[in-house]
Amino acid sequence: MTTTTSTTTEAAAHRTRRPGRLRRLAAPLLLAAGLCMSSLATAGPVQAVDSTVITYTQSGGRTVSFTFDDGPDPTHTPRLLEVLRKHNVKATFCLWGDHVRQYPYLVSRIAADGHRLCNHSMAHQDMGGWSQQQIRQNLEQVNNVIRQAAPGAQITYFRAPYGSWGQSPQVAASMGMQPLGWRADIGDWQPPGTGELVNRIMQRVTPGAVMLMHDGGGDRGQTVSAVDQTIPQLKAQGYTFDQPAVR
Repeated sequence: MTTTTSTTTEAAAHRTRRPGRLRRLAAPLLLAAGLCMSSLATAGPVQAVDSTVITYTQSGGRTVSFTFDDGPDPTHTPRLLEVLRKHNVKATFCLWGDHVRQYPYLVSRIAADGHRLCNHSMAHQDMGGWSQQQIRQNLEQVNNVIRQAAPGAQITYFRAPYGSWGQSPQVAASMGMQPLGWRADIGDWQPPGTGELVNRIMQRVTPGAVMLMHDGGGDRGQTVSAVDQTIPQLKAQGYTFDQPAVR
């Protein structure tokens, strides 16, 4: 943008001497500037958020937020999207970058259904001992593949694999992503049976809680079935479904 401004200023100083050439030069410069401004308007400036690791919902009270890690998965993510659509619930999907590369169409479907997106690292690495530069490079890589899959989609959150945060909250916040933790983990990464997962969700949910579950990284059929069963039960208890807070 600095080069365009400088060139335009210099051209203005010589307008009286070479008007024909100026007109020929001005058109492509103005077009380039217009495209640049259009791109900025679409993407918007990156605004740093608070680096606090969030574990509660946006609205508080008798609300709950369902979040799903390690997808997208070609079998379980589409089933989960159908369940959420049936119950009119919006969730947050914490996306594994390598899986995004494999199944970009699923990321597009997640975004199109109105769910929020979360950066969950490129290959589910433990970032606890990484430098800020290493973390930033990884998160930028994930954001790039997500945006290739779902152009214009907002990546609202970052969740550290294994909850091993290190310096990642500060880096993620500087990139405009809210660090996202959880208040309750139902332990579905070792499938104990659908009935047990239903019990864990209903026992561990508390007002304003962010709940950690998985739609990828293994067989998540039990999780999908448990979500299908617990949503009506939670609604019957007066819960509404909310998104995690952003500070």
